[in-house]
Amino acid sequence: MNGLQRASLGAAAGSLALLLGALAFQYLGGLAPCHLCILQRWPHLAALFVAGLILLVPARVLALFGCAAVLVSAAIGFYHTGVERAWWAGPDSCTAPGAGSLNASDLLDQLLETPPVLCDQVAWQMFGLSMASWNVLASLFLAWLWYRAWSVSD
Repeated sequence: MNGLQRASLGAAAGSLALLLGALAFQYLGGLAPCHLCILQRWPHLAALFVAGLILLVPARVLALFGCAAVLVSAAIGFYHTGVERAWWAGPDSCTAPGAGSLNASDLLDQLLETPPVLCDQVAWQMFGLSMASWNVLASLFLAWLWYRAWSVSD
């Protein structure tokens, strides 16, 4: 195993840890994920796939794809953090309905269509940061690890 492969496995281990943590919160902790939470998981799964490819074909350029994948997760997490903190509006399908401009019938229809887990509600936080915010920080760190994997020379 060369340096690229070892470094890529290290970066992928971080994505695996984040995915397992999210699943533990979901299935052991009972915190159902919202739509944006689910979207943040897919890039980490892609990073695992990239690491598997690097084990088969140790091409340095693949590490840039791993880096890009976790940066996408960081971007979605940043967007999600903004939705949670009301810095900007979230997707209509995933945020609490605004009652101001709706009549009673429309409000009831929207409430019935709204998923039970809303993207603008913080389900868990530590040190004032939500899971989406922690994902941003962890994903940026993993992007740095993927960059380091790309820059490894054997």
